[in-house]
Order: sequence, then structure tokens, then C-alpha cells
Amino acid sequence: MNRLRIKHMTGFHYKGDVTASYNEARMLPASMDGQLVLFSNLDILPISSQHSYVDYWGTRVSSFEILTPHKELALTATSLVEVRPREHPEHRLNWEDLADAASAATEYVEQLRQTRRTEPPAEVAKRASDLLNKSDNPCEAALAICTMIGESVEYMQGVTGVHTTAAEAWAGRRGVCQDIAHLALGALRSVGIPARYVSGYLHPKPDAAIGETVAGESHAWVEWFCGSWRGFDPTNLIDIGDRHVTVGHGRDYNDVAPLRGVYAGPYSSSLFVTVEITREA
Repeated sequence: MNRLRIKHMTGFHYKGDVTASYNEARMLPASMDGQLVLFSNLDILPISSQHSYVDYWGTRVSSFEILTPHKELALTATSLVEVRPREHPEHRLNWEDLADAASAATEYVEQLRQTRRTEPPAEVAKRASDLLNKSDNPCEAALAICTMIGESVEYMQGVTGVHTTAAEAWAGRRGVCQDIAHLALGALRSVGIPARYVSGYLHPKPDAAIGETVAGESHAWVEWFCGSWRGFDPTNLIDIGDRHVTVGHGRDYNDVAPLRGVYAGPYSSSLFVTVEITREA
């Protein structure tokens, strides 16, 4: 078990006065299987009242507006979370059983549909189909497909952006965790396996000392359904464990962006992001 303190600071610097802004933040984790939130708080500057709710996909959302002139919007999300090793039960569903189970609930049906970001190129769909034909069951096929994606795409910052599609990332065979997750989702959905995008954090140092603070970042991985939701981190080619903290789920990054909104003011702005993770136990 790990007890992790996460401090996520983000916001915008504007080139002039912003007279009004309306925003949503998805930066605070919720208690769920494998993790227990002991504390969470979101500070907003300029000071603003906020309304919290859980969205359609089950993610905690802080909605707020700022109606006074400001040149900077700054958010600091602080969370203390106990994370336990996840169990990954083995399922032996055949494809017919999976199809029946996946059609029985909206949460699975909706995670079978491709989005603009996840639509896979023909080569990826073909590779996924080939791996499916070599596998004994859907869960085995899903793991093989995600592993193939992770091994085929080099992790590299600065070559893609938040609007990059899976097809664009595959063309360069380079990208960040968001791109690799989109490619894995597209490949899984192309062969009939429901799969969803997961946003959160990954403690980057497995052997971190208690009390040690390290630089982190937002992270993304996938979960697929083959009897139950099963998580895997294709960027690092590891199972989801006690270093992963889940914030939200969705069809792709667009459903779980940490901060989004609209504002009235100068066109130019710059985003800043810092994440610090401390192991406390």
C-alpha cells in the first residue's frame, strides 16, 4: 500500500485583463476500488465560489466562474490518497459471452464506439485483428493488443499536442501517454472489446523513500471490459498498481481534460502545469 500526496498546479497566464471566465476542473480523485481518498481540496485564484458534481462518466468536477478582471488563473489541487495493489482477475469469457455482456449495459456499449481521437489507422486495426485470432479469449487478446501498441510507439514529449489523433500519433510512431492510450482504445474497440480512457497520476519512482517529493505529471492509461473492467498502462507496459491514482474515466481525453473553459479577454494565453508527488507511507 502507498499513501501518496499529490499537488497539481495549473492555470493560464493571459496577455491582458480577462473580464470573465467560466471553467470546469477534473483534478480531484474519488474513492473507488483500489484507492481511498483521505483528503482532497481545490484552491482557485482569483478566489471564486465553486460547485461540485459527478459527471456522466463518474468523474468529480469542480465548476466555477470568475467575473472580476484578472491576468492569471491559478488552480492548486491537493489530494492524499491510499493506493492498494489492484487485483486483475482472470476471465475466460468467449467472444459470444463478451458480446452478450457488453450489450447488456450502456456503460459498455458507449465504450465500443470510436471517437475522432481514437479512430485507428488500418494498420493498427489489422494488427489488432491478427492478435485476436491468435488469442484464446478476449482478455488475453486485449492484453496482447495493448502491449503491441506500447511496444510500437516511442514515448516522446513535444511531438504531439492535446488535439493529436491516434492516426497522427501512429504515423510518427511517437507520442505521450495520451496518444498511446488513444491508440490502444482504438485498437481494442476495432475488434469489439469495450475500452475506456483513464486519467490520473503515476508515481514515477517505484523505490521512492517515505517523505521524498518527486516531479510527476498527469498520466493516462486504459481499461477494457472482459467480464469486469481491467486496467493496463500501455505507455509503461505495466499493470495498474499502487503507484496509479485514478481521477476520471471517459471515451477519450476530451471527456477528462483537467481544466477547460471559456473566457472574455485577450486571445493569447499560456498554460502552466506542475505536479508534485510525495510518498507519505
